[in-house]
Amino acid sequence: MKKIGILGGTFNPIHNGHLIMAENARTFCSLDKVLLIPSGNSYMKDPQDILPGSVRLKMAGLAAMENPFFEVSAIEVEREGNSYTWETLSGLHALYPDAVLYNIVGADTLLSMESWKHPERIFSSCVTLAAVREGWQDQALTEQIEHIARKYHADVRILPSLHIEISATQIRKRCGLGQSIRYLVPEQVRTFLEENGYYGSHVQEES
Repeated sequence: MKKIGILGGTFNPIHNGHLIMAENARTFCSLDKVLLIPSGNSYMKDPQDILPGSVRLKMAGLAAMENPFFEVSAIEVEREGNSYTWETLSGLHALYPDAVLYNIVGADTLLSMESWKHPERIFSSCVTLAAVREGWQDQALTEQIEHIARKYHADVRILPSLHIEISATQIRKRCGLGQSIRYLVPEQVRTFLEENGYYGSHVQEES
């Protein structure tokens, strides 16, 4: 059976930290490919500062261009209403009936996933990969993994990861201040943001 990784997120914007996590999961679990899935209507976040789904989808496509194992899915952007992970997983199972899905999340996300809609459907329909900085697995995370495994009969695995201090909030702030975001995002994404002035980005590059 094929093994397909899933990395979802607001991607507002997508950045190199996302891509490093996706590539790390691909190589660690020998995944056949990783789907990058920008969220549609994220009911857990304030939509005021989030770029339209079509724009975030475009950025994800630009970010995936240089990796033949990355693909972009519009499954959430094209769906009406709120974006729910359990619905996304259900839709992906219909598209890839012979594949095992690996849902890639950060360790902090794992601690809050029980508050999501239908967590039992999420954990039963995929392998959950929790990205943890190597050597930084604490007691709370260990206990949460054991709890989820027992309660939902879930397959939760630790994904040892590099510690990359990049955040979308930081990038948006730098854009607003006219500061360079070079090396924080893929070059194609940087050019796209600056040419279109998204997040107030009008950086003047030195010649």
